[in-house]
Amino acid sequence: MLKVNNITKYYGDFKAVDNLSFNVNKGEIFGLLGVNGAGKTTTFRMIMNLISPTSGNITFNGKKIDYDTTDKIGFLTEERSLLTKLTVKEQMLFYGALKSLDEKTILKRLDILLKRFDIEEYKERKISTLSKGNQQKVQFISAIINEPKLLILDEPFSGLDPINIELFKSVILELKEKGTSIIFSSHRMDHVELFCEKLVILVKGKSVLEGYLKDIKKDYKIKKIKIEGDVNISDLKKVKGVINVIKTASSYEVNIKDETYAKDVFEYLKTRKNITKFILEEPSLEEIFIAKVGEAYGE
Repeated sequence: MLKVNNITKYYGDFKAVDNLSFNVNKGEIFGLLGVNGAGKTTTFRMIMNLISPTSGNITFNGKKIDYDTTDKIGFLTEERSLLTKLTVKEQMLFYGALKSLDEKTILKRLDILLKRFDIEEYKERKISTLSKGNQQKVQFISAIINEPKLLILDEPFSGLDPINIELFKSVILELKEKGTSIIFSSHRMDHVELFCEKLVILVKGKSVLEGYLKDIKKDYKIKKIKIEGDVNISDLKKVKGVINVIKTASSYEVNIKDETYAKDVFEYLKTRKNITKFILEEPSLEEIFIAKVGEAYGE
């Protein structure tokens, strides 16, 4: 288990991370979310022991993270960190050695992973000659060549087409099933919803929302109703509990204060003809994220 306990990080007078705590269990995918400058990268660097917290502590399986522990950690950074003049094989030998792997083990795992990511033919190619998507595959392989117990994924789907996103998803879920603890960060909230059981949203280095995703969605009061059919937007906005009505290409989205007002909307719709759909939906993580970040910046 990764335990982040009340960590704070100052750069001079600037507080980059403010009393942050969370746990990531074995075989769990945890979301660390926030806008640019929220403190995610600083948190990652503290977990990797690249920088030290000003206060608080971080442990993995009960031990302070040191050089021995970091051999068991994989990190896929948002920015490319590949040595583009090297071949894929040379790059993996270099990264594997940094993780205390011997050459025979590195090459054996590399062949398996190149086949898994369908880039076997690029083993002896220079990284500079690869497409952005294939470079991202190489970067991902470099993060898991050591079969990490803890894996940090910062924008892992950058530069990937939908087919390769599905490939990455399947590999991430395989790692989870094998017991790898995973921290997942992305600006794509739909991707976060697919993976993360628990999450923290950071604003200016401070947690503004945390917990299990299913509980966060349940507790979030504003709900959404999707309607298809003949409605009058002006009349619908006057219904008790309705916050807003948005017309989309094929339906209407009605935001209500909470689900108790759904019956009022339903009563209104009984007066209309040709209503073909009425669905009360949970808010998306993106809607919750925008609301919580907006609240925090508005303080």
